[in-house]
Amino acid sequence: MLKALAHESRLMIVDRLSRGECSVGELTALVGNDISTVSKHLALLRAHGIVEDRRQGTTVYYRLLTPCVCNFFTCATQVLKERLR
Repeated sequence: MLKALAHESRLMIVDRLSRGECSVGELTALVGNDISTVSKHLALLRAHGIVEDRRQGTTVYYRLLTPCVCNFFTCATQVLKERLR
C-alpha cells in the first residue's frame, strides 16, 4: 500500500478524494497529466484497495475506499514538523 502511495500524483489524487467523490476528468485537471497517465495511477490505487470507481453514463467517478490512509498523512506531517524544530 505504501508503494502505491509513493508518487506525488497519487498523493494528490488521494488527498482530493479524501474530500469526496471526483470524476476522472476533474482528477486529470488537478494532477496536470494526460488522462491515460491519471487512469494508470487510479488503476494502481484501485488494485491496492485504496479507491473504487463507479460509472454514471460515460463518466467514471472515484472515491476513497480506505479513508484511514489520511491518518498516515497526518502522522507523517507531524513527524516532519517535529524534526524541523
